[in-house]
Amino acid sequence: MADTADTANVIVRPPIAWALAVLAGLALNWLMPLPFLPAVVSAGWLGAIVFALALVAWAISTMTRAGSNVPTRLPTTTIVKTGPYRFTRNPIYLGMVLGLIGLAIAFNSLWLLMTLVPFALVIRYGVITREEAYLERKFGDVYRRYRARVRRWL
Repeated sequence: MADTADTANVIVRPPIAWALAVLAGLALNWLMPLPFLPAVVSAGWLGAIVFALALVAWAISTMTRAGSNVPTRLPTTTIVKTGPYRFTRNPIYLGMVLGLIGLAIAFNSLWLLMTLVPFALVIRYGVITREEAYLERKFGDVYRRYRARVRRWL
């Protein structure tokens, strides 16, 4: 990663990583179903998916209103400290994780649940680590104070 680049230079765009995890889990579930929940589990999974989508939408709208860019291929223009960013430095990625869990429950697919592990590792080490280094390099003490006050996940 070049120190002069005005992006985090992540290894994969997070929505692509999420879509790949979902597609892999669904394909594996189609090839060899691997349920993990008893048949009596209610449709409460819908709430998890709706919550995850709401969190992602809230985070994106908060970042956009603050005047910063959401796509990782574009420069970050400011450290956003409002909305869901008061509680977690990565609400979009947290929403993606919750959405993947909700889909695993909705499809009763252990495969989808297992794709959470590689997805989370790619996001943590291939995206977040690079984003944190970029933000510290670009915003210095402003980002370090924010990082000290707000957790990475929850």
